[in-house]
Order: sequence, then structure tokens, then C-alpha cells
Amino acid sequence: MTITDDNATAAVTATATLTAAPSPPPVVGPPPRQDPHARVATLKRVKETAREGTGPRSSEAQWAKGKLTVHERIALLFDEDTFTEIEPLRRHRATGFGLESKKPYTDGVVTGWGLIHGRTVFVYAHDFRIFGGSLGEAHAEKIHKIMDLAESSGAPLISLSDGAGARIQEGVTALAGYGGIFRRNVRASGVIPQISVMLGPCAGGATYSPALTDFVFMVRGTAQMYITGPDVVQAVTGEKISHDGLGGADVHASVSGAAGFVYDDEADCLEEVRYLVSLLPQNNRELPPYVPTTDPADRRNEDLLDLVPADGNRSYDMRGVIAEIVDDGEYVEVHETWATNIICALTRLDGHVTGIVANQPASLAGVLDINASEKAARFVQLCDAFSIPIVTLVDVPGFLPGSDQEHGGIIRHGAKLLYAYCNATVPRISLILRKAYGGAYIVMDSQSIGADLTYAWPTNEIAVMGAEGAANVVFRREIAAAPDPEAARAERIKQYQEELMHPYYAAERGLVDDVIDPADTRAVLIRSLAMLRTKHAPLPARKHGNPPM
Repeated sequence: MTITDDNATAAVTATATLTAAPSPPPVVGPPPRQDPHARVATLKRVKETAREGTGPRSSEAQWAKGKLTVHERIALLFDEDTFTEIEPLRRHRATGFGLESKKPYTDGVVTGWGLIHGRTVFVYAHDFRIFGGSLGEAHAEKIHKIMDLAESSGAPLISLSDGAGARIQEGVTALAGYGGIFRRNVRASGVIPQISVMLGPCAGGATYSPALTDFVFMVRGTAQMYITGPDVVQAVTGEKISHDGLGGADVHASVSGAAGFVYDDEADCLEEVRYLVSLLPQNNRELPPYVPTTDPADRRNEDLLDLVPADGNRSYDMRGVIAEIVDDGEYVEVHETWATNIICALTRLDGHVTGIVANQPASLAGVLDINASEKAARFVQLCDAFSIPIVTLVDVPGFLPGSDQEHGGIIRHGAKLLYAYCNATVPRISLILRKAYGGAYIVMDSQSIGADLTYAWPTNEIAVMGAEGAANVVFRREIAAAPDPEAARAERIKQYQEELMHPYYAAERGLVDDVIDPADTRAVLIRSLAMLRTKHAPLPARKHGNPPM
């Protein structure tokens, strides 16, 4: 059996659309050379035809699926009346399979630029009404051009994806078009922000483009991503599964980690895309936009004393800590429902964009595991690429033990986070709230791997391991030989805590810069970030590093 990706399914959709998508009516003869008004009138008719796609029925079909048309999406994405479209009159030049008689304008993709909160952003948006949004040679060339313009102009690029994959009727040229997109995704990585918004199907090789971008948004019920679809899965494995069950929004948000944001409808999704753009710089040569705030920089955080229990065995929600510290309690969490034992968020402190990485004691006690390490590592790399300072909130009891973690590669995955922190040159501040045990303490941006400043609350416990485990190892024979082993164990645990785990042990040895009052956290972080704003820490000359995979 020959196994193919879901471009085969895409071809069916594209072919069906092809049959129902006649070419726009030809312009009957050129208007008289001496009549520019007639020429302008003809131009308006042509552009209206291009905007209408294949007619009202195709738009109605979009609405019936709960989806917006391409121009409705663009209107929601950009500031009012700021979008400029390029190549709206582009047509394919393919022949065979009936293509020569079906040449609609745009070739199924709208490209151009507009303003989001007054800043230039580029976009390409698939039009499912034309050839099912499938990608052919002309379609791909339009995308290549807008990607090149975004990179050379130094402005973010957003893709609104709603396409049936490669246009099989055009053969290998369609596949080459995807290769050009992937190459440009990689070249622009870390240079301009790239955001993928999944509003419809995305199958086969097409799924690799969103995987290469910085952020992926998906809409429930209408967006799916998979390499091989349900029909192929059933044919090969016998498993019956729905499109959403295989590659729906919630699957990628909670299971695979391929999507960072999920929303119930397109309007909310595009509004959140606009908000995310407001937190990002135009490119890697600029700083993220500063927004003045009325939240005082020296606001005390008295509530933190009640939010975080002193008992390290008690759980709490780290989101409450973040909301208390940041400007007006507002932040955007990336991958909120995937690897929930670590939080990655973009926010502002005193008006300046800041990245937050924080252990989450409310999920798996905040341990690091494979997924948490990957999630945090990519976020740290993102912040470093776009000059976003990183604040790390530490409350970590260690790495998750177990054969599934070891066999799954926790060593190399954990090393990804270590590599990302060590390689980051942006301002880095770590704050230890409670537990900071073993290798996980080192990996969570400890001073020894390059944190610029390290603070701790008086509830901190920095150690190789917890007191109970340490006592069992160090005093194992003594405890076993004692008349009352439990009493001996309790005594040795107390001794270990008093000698090696008291709040000032690390500060006395220069591993913590200061032990602070939790109520001063916001003020201390803001003052420290202000000092570090002019930090310059160049890396050694090299082509690139070789991070763990």
C-alpha cells in the first residue's frame, strides 16, 4: 500500500471547487484609448469580480460552516480602512484537468499589508471559495512575495490559513511552492514575528509552515491540522477517528502542543491576535512597544503573603502571583492547556513588555517534565530573539521521576531548557518563592547559568533535594541502627533543614543577590529591569550552536 498525506483529500475539495468556479467574465474589448473614465469603470468591475470570489453561493457556503470570508477576516484583523492588497488580479497559468478554463482572480489567496494598532503588519489569507484555498504555482508565488516584503520591511507576518493543501492538478510545482514557504519561514525566524491563524483545514505538508512560526492560533470546530487524515489513518491502522479527534483545536492545544491559543469563534481569535501583536516588536532590531501605565511601579504586593503558603507541601495557583505582580493584572499565557506544570506568559511591568516563566505548583506540584521543558525552552528562545526580558518565578521540587520520562528522553528535553537559558542574552531575573531543588533549580535560570539577578523570598528552600530525602541518604546507616529509627530520622531532617536549607544559606554564599519581602516584589523587579535595560552581552563568534534535540 502506498501511504500518502491528506493532500489527496484536499485534491477532492479543490477539484469540486474547481468545477464550480468559472473564470470571471472576460472584459469585452478595451475601452477607447481616449476615454480614461471608461477604463477606470472597467477596472472597478474587474476588482469587484476579484473580491467576490466565485460568487454569492461560495460565500454562503463559508457562512454555513460557521466561517467568515477572507475579506471579512482581514477587516477584523486590521485597523479600519488600512489594508492594501497586492496582486488581486493574479491568475494561474496552468493547463490540463480543466484548469485552462477556470482562472479566477487572486488564485485563492489574498496578500497585502495593513496597520494593527497603528503599526505595519503583512498578511496572506487563503480564500476557501476559490479552489478550496489550495496552493498552486501562482498562489505560492504571491505568498513568497509577501513573505519577502515582510522580512525586508522588518514587520510581522500573519497567515490566515483555510486551505485544502496542494493543488494536485498542478503537480510538483505545488509542492515546490510549499518548499519556498518553509524556507522563508526559517529565514525569517527570530527576525520578524510570525503568527499562524488556523481557521479551516490544513493537511499534509502544509502543516509544517505553522509549526515553523512563533505562535499558532486555532478556532474550535472549524480548524484542523494533521499530516495524514482520518481516512488514511483508518486504512493503515484500522482506527476510526474524527477530524477534530485527530487534529482539532483542543487536541493541538492540550495534547500535541502544536497550538498556543484556542478560541470558540473567529472574531475573538482575531481580536486576540491583535492584542498579541501589541506585545511584540516589529523585528529583532527593535524593542517591544512601551505603553504607559497608571499602575504604580512601587505598588506593594501585600496579598502575596496570603497567596503562597509557607508550607512547601501545600499547593497554590501561580497565576495569582503573576496577576498580583504585573501591570493591572494583565498577561497573555501561551500554551495555557499544554504542559500545565509550567506557565509561559507575556505581560508588562511598568509599561515594558516582559516574559514570565513560572513553575505551577497547582499542576504536578510544579515539577519539570518533558513537555514543560520543551514549552519553556521555546518561549525563552522567543523572548531572547525579540529582546523581551525574562523573569523566572521558581517553585520547583525537581524533575518528574519515572521510566516513561527517562525513556522519553527527559535528559535531552530538559537540556533544551538549560541550553535556551544559557544562550539568552536578554535581561534575566529569577525569583525563588519556595522550593528550588536539585538539577531543576539549576535549569530554572539559576545564577550559576547566567541569571543577571537572583532574588528569593524568606520562604525559599534551595537544596540538592528535600530534607526528608537528603536525611534518608546521608544518614541512612545511622537511622537504621538507631533504637528509634523514626525519631532519629526526624532529628536528622530537622538538622538538615536548619543547617543547609534555611532562607539565608544561598544568600550567604552569593548564590542569591538578596532575600526580599514578598510585598516588595513588583518594585524590586521593576527597578532591576530598568537597570538591565541597557544590558549588552554578545555571544562568541560562531555560525550557530548545536542545541539538544
